[in-house]
Amino acid sequence: MSKSATFKPQQSSRAAAVSWQLAQTLWVGGLWLLQFVVLPAIDQLGLAPLLVQEISARLVPLLVGLAAVGVALQTFALLRSEGLSSLLRDMRGQLLLTVAVMALSYFGVRYQWPDAEYWLRFSYLVMAFCGLLLVLQPVPGQVRGA
Repeated sequence: MSKSATFKPQQSSRAAAVSWQLAQTLWVGGLWLLQFVVLPAIDQLGLAPLLVQEISARLVPLLVGLAAVGVALQTFALLRSEGLSSLLRDMRGQLLLTVAVMALSYFGVRYQWPDAEYWLRFSYLVMAFCGLLLVLQPVPGQVRGA
């Protein structure tokens, strides 16, 4: 069996790299933008503190859900380009697993113990900082240093 003339193996790895970067930009940028730009800006507008808390209570779970979807897409791209062993041995895989566990714990704690605000904030910040460390890692499928 021969491959078709239109199939190029580089396109598959390039598509994985593009999806990796797009997903990473959306969820990491979203977490950082909300926490360190949008919410402080809304707070400085002089709105009532309860309104700012309500906006935060509505937007943060949406972004944690977006982070979970982005991590799932990035995990799929990592597994496709690097294999199953990269999930536990590679720094990128470990960071992705950490963010996935934090997202699951965020929703679990949010529904089981809604008053545990410290844990919710902690898991959100761990996701944001793991995302920042993930940005510093090379894109899967690309040669390091290239």
